[in-house]
Amino acid sequence: MSRLFCLLLLAQRFLVAQPVERVDAVGITVSDMDKALAFYTKVLPFEKISEQEFYGSEYERLKGLFGIRFRKARLRLGDEEIELTDYLTVGGRPIPVESRSNDLWFQHIAIVVRDMDSAYARLRRFNVEHISTAPQTLPPSIPAAAGIKAFYFRDMDGHALELIYFPPDKGNPKWQRPTDKIFLGIDHTAIGISSTQKSTVFYQQLLGMSKLGESFNFGTEQEHLNNVFGASLHITGNGAASGFGVEFLEYLAPRGARPYPADARADDLIHWETIFVVKNIESLFKTLIASGVTLLSASVVTVPSRAFGYKKAFYARDPDGHVVGFFEK
Repeated sequence: MSRLFCLLLLAQRFLVAQPVERVDAVGITVSDMDKALAFYTKVLPFEKISEQEFYGSEYERLKGLFGIRFRKARLRLGDEEIELTDYLTVGGRPIPVESRSNDLWFQHIAIVVRDMDSAYARLRRFNVEHISTAPQTLPPSIPAAAGIKAFYFRDMDGHALELIYFPPDKGNPKWQRPTDKIFLGIDHTAIGISSTQKSTVFYQQLLGMSKLGESFNFGTEQEHLNNVFGASLHITGNGAASGFGVEFLEYLAPRGARPYPADARADDLIHWETIFVVKNIESLFKTLIASGVTLLSASVVTVPSRAFGYKKAFYARDPDGHVVGFFEK
C-alpha cells in the first residue's frame, strides 16, 4: 500500500474533525530587521503593527532549533499580515545565488495592485532586483488567467515577491472595490511543488482547505514572468474559510526541479512559513503524526505570554519541505 494512499485514508478519517480555520500570515526569515523594515515599509507600503524579541526553551522546542533568540515584526497591507523574523544568534545561511522560480524551495507572496504601471514605476524608483524581465499580461490562450498582469522581483535578501493585477472578471471580488490606493493587500502565497496530487492530499484532505481553481500556464509571457525558459505550470489555488490563499506551482516543464534542502533550518533565509489558525491543535498534531508528516516541533508548545494572540503552536513540513505553522488562539 503506497504512502500516498495511506495519507488519503487518514485524511478522510480526520477531515471533519480538524480543518484549519484561517491562513493567518506568512513568515519570512530576514538577515537584518532594520533593513527589512525599511524595504517593506518604504519600497512597499506595509505598516508595522508590532515588534518583539523572543528566546527561551519554549521557542527552541517550537522551532526545533537550540540556542536561539530572534526579533519578530508583524506587518500589515490591507487586510493581510506578514511576519519578518531576524535571528540574533549565530547561524543561518543566505539564499543560494542561483535560486530559480522552479526550485522546490521557491515561495512568494502575491501583492495585489490596482494599477500595475504605477506599482512597477515605484519599484523602479527604488531599483529593485527583477526576476521577471518586465510585468507580463497573461494571454487569452490561458483562459483561467487571461488579462492578469504579474511581475516577480526580489527583496533585499533575495526573497521572491510578486505584484499581481486582477481584471474585473478574475480573482477575489474584494480586489475590485473602489480605492485610491495602488497596493491593496496579499492575495496568496505560492509554493513550488513536485506533485499536485501529494500537495492536494496534504492541504485539502489533511488540513481541510478548499480548491478555488486551477490553470495550466505556458507561453512566452509565463516564461518571462518566472524567468524560466520553457516554463509550463499546473497552478492550483486553495483557500481556508478566511485569510489569504495557498497556491501550488507544479512545473510540468522544465523537469528536474531541485529539492528543498533536507538540512534547512528556521534561521536560513530560504525559510518561509505559512501560518494557519486551527480549532483543536492537539487533535491536528496527532493526525499529522499518524499520517507520517515531518514535524519540526516535538510536541504542541504553549506560547509564552500569548504572543501575537496565540495560545499553542507547532511546526511541520509539507510534502516538499515547505514549513507550515499551526496556531491556536
